[in-house]
Amino acid sequence: MKHLFLMSALALATSSLAAPSTITKGVLKIGMEGTYAPFTYKDDKGVLTGFDVDIARAVAAKLGLKPEFVLTEWSGILAGLQAGKYDVIVNQVGITPERQKAIGFSAPYAYSSPQIIVKKAGNLTPGTLADLKGKRVGVGLGSNFEKQLRDAGGINVVTYPGAPEYLADLAAGRLDAAYNDRLLVGYLIKSQNLPVRGAGVIGQPEAVGIALKKTNTGLKTAVDRALLQIKADGTYARISRQWFGQDVGKP
Repeated sequence: MKHLFLMSALALATSSLAAPSTITKGVLKIGMEGTYAPFTYKDDKGVLTGFDVDIARAVAAKLGLKPEFVLTEWSGILAGLQAGKYDVIVNQVGITPERQKAIGFSAPYAYSSPQIIVKKAGNLTPGTLADLKGKRVGVGLGSNFEKQLRDAGGINVVTYPGAPEYLADLAAGRLDAAYNDRLLVGYLIKSQNLPVRGAGVIGQPEAVGIALKKTNTGLKTAVDRALLQIKADGTYARISRQWFGQDVGKP
């Protein structure tokens, strides 16, 4: 009965949208990069995996829907949502006032802080964004991290489609630093043996949520309920500990 109620609510919520929704056919289309380890990436066998992938699967299961993943570059991921290419985005999308003007968000499902990344063998030890002035810093195009770097001023911001490209350039010495999520930095150092290290952690923990169309209030209600359910039954804690060894669902 619970799944039937959710499906009815979701069908009503999507019936007024211009683009046809797959939700009424029992499918939840989920937008993500697929190149952003450990959140969403393909393993050495080509299987899509990651923290956000597991969260998305768990939420879809609570909704009684089949998850269907649509991979796209970060620079166009929000536009793809607005164009109806997918129903939600589960890809560490920071909940910011600017984004909330255009798109809707679920309740926060994870928290982290930005961190500066530098070469392990280098002498650069920046503790703040001010320390990066005059430096070449790699960052994902269209990300909240890019905005923070540009707002700081005086930094030579170099944008890339995703993390693998700018981390490769950082390791090769073509960049002075990179800027991304603290959880990403810890994962890379631990699992991929990249010659990089974390430097200054910037600001307070920031919330990330599942992005959806602002008009899709019924879907937001259902997704929020599903997030509460996976936290209550221990699914969220299991996923979080598997990827990070800690509960990242609290600030």
